[in-house]
Amino acid sequence: MKNQNGTFKDWANANVSRQIEDTVLYGYYTLYSVILFCVFFWIPFVYFYYEEKDDDDTSKCTQIKTAFKYTLGFAVICALLLLVGAFVPLNVPNNKNSTEWEKVKFLFEELGSSHGLAALSFSISSLTLIGMLAAITYTAYGMSALPLNLIKGTRSAAYERLENTEDIEEVEQHIQTIKSKSKDGRPLPARDKRALKQFEERLRTLRKRERHLEFIENSWWTKFCGALRPLKIIWGIFFILVALLFIISLFLSNLDKALHSAGIDSGFIIFGANLSNPLNMLLPVLQTVFPLDYILITIIIMYFIFTSMAGIRNIGIWFFWVRLYKIRRGRTRPQALLFLCMILLLIVLHTSYMIYSLAPQYVMYGSQNYLIESNITYDDHKNNSAFPVPKRCDADAPEDQCTVTRTYLFLHKFWFFSAAYYFGNWAFLGAFLIGLIVSCCKGKKSVIEGVDEDDSDISDDEPSVYSV
Repeated sequence: MKNQNGTFKDWANANVSRQIEDTVLYGYYTLYSVILFCVFFWIPFVYFYYEEKDDDDTSKCTQIKTAFKYTLGFAVICALLLLVGAFVPLNVPNNKNSTEWEKVKFLFEELGSSHGLAALSFSISSLTLIGMLAAITYTAYGMSALPLNLIKGTRSAAYERLENTEDIEEVEQHIQTIKSKSKDGRPLPARDKRALKQFEERLRTLRKRERHLEFIENSWWTKFCGALRPLKIIWGIFFILVALLFIISLFLSNLDKALHSAGIDSGFIIFGANLSNPLNMLLPVLQTVFPLDYILITIIIMYFIFTSMAGIRNIGIWFFWVRLYKIRRGRTRPQALLFLCMILLLIVLHTSYMIYSLAPQYVMYGSQNYLIESNITYDDHKNNSAFPVPKRCDADAPEDQCTVTRTYLFLHKFWFFSAAYYFGNWAFLGAFLIGLIVSCCKGKKSVIEGVDEDDSDISDDEPSVYSV
């Protein structure tokens, strides 16, 4: 709506500006409502439907009823979040002697004036907080694990097969030694029986590994991946440089908040940037040429998705110290895929605040400018002249000259969420450094990583050729 010299375009009067703001706001209402529907209704229903489907004796009708019953609990949680967000008083009545009815009436008037913005913002912020925890766990680790895995590659299938053959021979020798103790008809002691059972289970696993290794060693996919090895190294170097760019930008932005914000009571909010970072300088410049800023934002989001998937694939899906599922290509359970979709949805939701942390100027005002009067002194005439000079929009700009983005209003409706995001960014930086150290210390991944004793998601059927 504004030109680069700080003036409004001819068509951008007050009414048109308000209509555009309302249209964008209603667009956010629609998209965020779709997210709430997916998180609290659709994904839980499908998950519990598949949980009931595991029982062979369960009918379709029973599956649907049970799924609806559990989904109802998620719907109640969603309703509670909306109610809490709707009636949390962001402002207080001016009259301290107000009656209880006047206070309740004030809450309803505030709800009506905000058009439900607070209710939806509270629900989305709650989900974003969960997404922040998922980003700290998976994205931060994936940002270091993905590029280093590409650079290091996997172990040789032929070498692993040779090691596996030696292990099979060793285990078979142990089994023969234990069985030889009962050749004369004497029963084996309980200790030897337990050891024999363990060795037999170990032998089954090793033979399964042998089949996988033999298949992969002779597959065309292994040869194709070997030919792409230089390209993988280049992509790995590129990804680690991008990760360092994000980490440096996030550190500078958080340091700026620590030094120049109003403190925890304001949610560590700063208006403008005192310490510049690369992304905060780049995005407002790209916005002047449509659609370069959208292309970069899309690349950033896709980067977070790929690194998050790499982190989930390496770590697995956990509930505290209990591992629920593993993510394996072509061998993942439907419930694990639904968990993966839920986690990625929450992480992408948190990406909105992450982009604000990386580029606060872009998220608040974009490339908007406004006009200020600048005095210029002429020595010959010894007088001052005032000229309008464009200046980048910031907190000091008049309200009618700079428009704050609607997404900024969604992100900073509640100060305590902003404070939690601030501390979460420091935790994200720490998790990245820990993940970088762990990824550097770990050796090359096995070409069939995941074929072990406790991997229930891998069958004894023909192995997947795409597992390398």
